[in-house]
Amino acid sequence: MPEPMLALSGVNTRIGQYHILQGVAFEVPRGGLTMLLGRNGAGKTTCLRTIMGLWRASAGSVRVEGRDTTRLPTPELARLGVAYVPENMGIFAGLTVRENMLLAARAGPPDEKRLEWVFGLFPALRKFWNALAGNLSGGQKQMLAVARAIIEPRRLLLVDEPTKGLAPAIVANMIEAFRELKRTDTTILVVEQNFQFATSLGDSVAVMDSGRIVHTGAMADLAADEGLQQRLLGLSLDAHQ
Repeated sequence: MPEPMLALSGVNTRIGQYHILQGVAFEVPRGGLTMLLGRNGAGKTTCLRTIMGLWRASAGSVRVEGRDTTRLPTPELARLGVAYVPENMGIFAGLTVRENMLLAARAGPPDEKRLEWVFGLFPALRKFWNALAGNLSGGQKQMLAVARAIIEPRRLLLVDEPTKGLAPAIVANMIEAFRELKRTDTTILVVEQNFQFATSLGDSVAVMDSGRIVHTGAMADLAADEGLQQRLLGLSLDAHQ
């Protein structure tokens, strides 16, 4: 079997008195898109933040392309080609779209060919290039957040609920953008509650419950098994298409 892009083994994360992640273990295969699903409060955001080094695992290991990154600072992970789009988007509201993108391009001004590719994914960003990011709609802010993360090629992209609160038309745009992103060399791990998004794009899936991984496998298998959906998530994906 090829080495996974990302592997967690026995990861525990504590935040104050709370023991959030409890022995989390799963792998993200190289290439494609892995969904991290679970009920609210299951620990999904904590998992992404622990991978990114924003919160420290108290036990266990995180490995990126075979390298132990458990104790690496977040900037070092970024230099390894790992990018993170948080649930709150993390954009700079007082700067323009252009300035946000320039700040995200660590190697210097964005490559023109890469920038045109990003505009192809999110045409609204070209239109609002010189507008303040804080004046964008919710959907446009989410597009900017994802665009900032991919303005330079990334090895691994972590995204927390990219369609939360978005209108159906914007969700459809986001699905097409991620479908195009899957054609690149970027491996993607997404936390998501929109199951149309999950079933449209997910190749593999890990399901969390109460800080533990309770299921891993192919996304298509979960989408086809209503009983498994009910047991793991308390719902039918068919009801969310």
